[in-house]
Amino acid sequence: MLARASTAALAQAVRRPLLAHAAATLATAAGDVQPIKNVTVFGSGLMGAGIVQVSAQAGCQVTMVDVTPEALAKGEKIILSSLKRTAKKKYAEDAAGAQSFVDQIMANIHQSTEGAQAATKADLVVEAIVENLTVKQKLFAALDEAAPKHTIFASNTSSLKIADIAEATQRRDRFAGLHFFNPVPQMKLVEVIRTRDTSDVVFNSLLQFCRDLKKAPVSCKDTPGFIVNRLLVPYLMEAVRIVERGEASIADVDTAMKLGAGYPMGPFELADFVGLDTVKFIIDGWYTNGDGLKGKELVAPSKLLNDLVTAGKLGRKSGEGFYNYAQK
Repeated sequence: MLARASTAALAQAVRRPLLAHAAATLATAAGDVQPIKNVTVFGSGLMGAGIVQVSAQAGCQVTMVDVTPEALAKGEKIILSSLKRTAKKKYAEDAAGAQSFVDQIMANIHQSTEGAQAATKADLVVEAIVENLTVKQKLFAALDEAAPKHTIFASNTSSLKIADIAEATQRRDRFAGLHFFNPVPQMKLVEVIRTRDTSDVVFNSLLQFCRDLKKAPVSCKDTPGFIVNRLLVPYLMEAVRIVERGEASIADVDTAMKLGAGYPMGPFELADFVGLDTVKFIIDGWYTNGDGLKGKELVAPSKLLNDLVTAGKLGRKSGEGFYNYAQK
């Protein structure tokens, strides 16, 4: 009887917090989420265009912003190419249906080179521009003056502290990180980064926004690399050091990790896909000024990586990195 009573008491003790959590989740869904229907995205490169596309597919009205019409045209081309591939799979035997699919989503997308004006009706502003703290701060400082008070600001940065970017604004409680992954339409994960100042409503609203995009959000604190890059970048760099020490070849390291660890890409293939300049930028930043990482061997610069970047061999986007893609 005592064992049975203890088991029942334990089950009840476990059930209470689970029920409380479920109730809290329902309460958040019911009343503590700000609707996000109008989205403005700054940057029309691969990341920015991808964020524009998935937001438009979810039914949002989206404004894609960049500095020139030519940049916007490239972003539109990226989106159209992606949508046509999706439509071809979804409507394999229905050309009219495929075209309608593309047209309906493109109707939700607008373009602008006027950044301040584009933010005047936004529920959410997402920044996906160059990884430069000063440039990002300058952008958000200007937008802080133009955007409505309810507008949520988010950065897609992969390496900078969200709190540092938010310092340029007067709405630090309405500022967070939304880190999407490339290619955005295919990758399900979004890291939602919360600073010490981010409000509950803003944080919950961004989690719900990600779910509305049919993404899987994970929450994390404002630490270097967040979750994925904090684990991934040191792994890439250790692969580089194995080669630098002469312990294995680039091809053998990639083969080992694909066949031995079950990874779809080896570390060198992945580094080339990400961009060697991006990897170098992250490593240099962490080694110089990363919280808990400054000066650590784990993120020390690499001569091999530095030499490739200096030579303009940045990976797939330049045609050559650790591998030569012009020959493939």
